[in-house]
Formats: sequence, C-alpha cells, structure tokens
Amino acid sequence: MILRKIKGAAFIVAAVAALGSSGVQAKDFYKMSTIALATPFALNTTFAKIVQKYNKDIEIQVNATGAAPRHALDAANGKTDLFFGAPSLQMLMSKGEAMFKKVKNAPELANNLRAIFHYRIGTYNFGVYGDSGIKSLYDIKGKRVFIGPPVGVQKVVSAGFIKAVTGYEMNKDYTAVKLGFQPAMQAFQDRQIDMMTGASNHPSSFWSQIALTNKIRFLGADADTDWNTPKWKKQFRIPGRTPTEFSSDIYGSNQLNTKPTKTIAAYTGLYTRVGMSEDVIYKMTKTFWEHIDEMHNVAAWAKDAINKKRIFQEANWKYHPGALKYYKEIGLKIPAIAE
Repeated sequence: MILRKIKGAAFIVAAVAALGSSGVQAKDFYKMSTIALATPFALNTTFAKIVQKYNKDIEIQVNATGAAPRHALDAANGKTDLFFGAPSLQMLMSKGEAMFKKVKNAPELANNLRAIFHYRIGTYNFGVYGDSGIKSLYDIKGKRVFIGPPVGVQKVVSAGFIKAVTGYEMNKDYTAVKLGFQPAMQAFQDRQIDMMTGASNHPSSFWSQIALTNKIRFLGADADTDWNTPKWKKQFRIPGRTPTEFSSDIYGSNQLNTKPTKTIAAYTGLYTRVGMSEDVIYKMTKTFWEHIDEMHNVAAWAKDAINKKRIFQEANWKYHPGALKYYKEIGLKIPAIAE
C-alpha cells in the first residue's frame, strides 16, 4: 500500500513536471472596469486584447457594468486594477464634490489612483429624432431626457451645458431620467425619452444605426456663442473639457442639421491604482503603444482619438511610474503634473 502511494505521488509530480515543460504557463489575472459608451468600451477591450495577445502570462477580465465613479472608488480600494477614468473625475474625487460628496475619505482615496494615458472620448452629442418637434435645446422644456447616469460626471457637465445655453434647471424645467447608458440607448430607440446624450467620436455606431431609418438632429450652443464669456469659462473649469463643433453631414441625408453643432469635446483615459507593479504597467503600456495600429483598425475615429499626441492632453494628475518609464524611453516630454 505504501509503495502504491509513493508510486502515485511520483506519477503526480511527473505529470505536473510534464505540464510545465509542455508550454503551460501560469497567468497573472487583472481586473478592468469600463463603461458601455462606444469609445471607452472599444478602447479598453482592445487594450486588453492587445496586451494579452503579446503577453501570454497576462489575462485581463473586463467588466462593462456600473458607473465610472464606482469604478474609481473600487480601484482606490484595491478591488479593480484598470479602469476608465477622466481628469474631471479625478478633480471631483480629490475635492469630494458632486457624486463624491458623501464619500468622506474621497480626497485620500483619489491619491491611490494614477493615469496611464488620455484620449478623446468624443463630443457631447445631444441628439433627437427629426420628427420630435425639438429643434434646439430650448425645446426640451417639459421633456424627459437622458443627460447621463445618475452618479456620472457626464450628468454634471450636460446639466451645466444646458443651463449655460438656455438657463434651464435640471428636474425643474426638464426631467433627467435615471438610467445607465445601455438602458438609455434602448429607451431612446423605443422612443420612451425625448433626447439622448452621450459622448462619442464620429461617426458613432449608435447614431449611425439610428440614422439608417430615422431623421436625426443634434442640439448645441447658439451659433453666435462666445466661449470666452464668464458663463462658458465656468463650464470649462471642469478639466478635460474644451469647446468644439462637429459638421452637419456626418450621418448623411438623414442628419437634419444645416450648420455645425457647437458643443463640448471631452478627454478621458485609462487609469490604474498605485499598488500595480511598475513592471506590469510598463509591459502593458509598451505593448499597447507598439501595436497601436491594431487599435486604429477598430474604427474610423480611432486614429485621431487615441495617439501619442493625446497621451498627456488635459492631464491634471500623476501618471503611473510604469507608464512614465515607457514614455521617457520613447522621448516624450513629460508634463510636471504627471511626474
């Protein structure tokens, strides 16, 4: 009996050794949180695919549910490793404002987070159906609209933009429905809400699909808007936001705009937590940027939205040492704020 046990143990050891020599490799698992909007979802999932493709010892599990503030808090508490972040989110968290107002240690938690790179998430698009009777933001009075998830930064920015244009107060002059991005998109397609707001690069897959069979119109600031007035300067105090416009013919003949839409461009990024290994973040960052062509092949907007010129655009926070190591190697100028 003892001899059989010894032989059995020897067989197990031999089998494990054989597996090791046959190319089976232990993997390190990392968690990534993203939101469901087209640009960050495409970018984060592609980042994970590229990193895993060229690093067989790394596996990234992507979670596309929940809101960005929750993801940031999870990362700060060590519950996730990579997440969709933004200059605006970091600023609000570091000050304990807006959706972080009830989080007593939000400023301390913000110090547990670091950026890896920034990119343009797109423009804020306030879209309606062409037959809705809504031709400007002034016409949303009394309407049910989606301007962002209940606890997201987008809601804060969208409400501020609408107020700067019209003077309207959220949930007084119009109703901001309490939905996440995916339920809101479905509700808009089902015509249960009057306006859909989301940040995306153009052409957006969502609006392209809507425009296939429907007339659409995008709403924005007045044509004669002066971005240098006090009310607009106040809007752009939230970091990661700049004034911009997009053309009137992106979605073909079903787009009813006759002039460019004046709105906001937003910059967001891929972030991580302080405790992530410098070597791991270096490896991930280097792999992604050395194969950036694979990211650019994902969508027509990708090449302009994510490139080395945008890595530090709107930067207002420290970057992870692993990412900085790679950027220094390739000769990028590092802003003082990122060090």
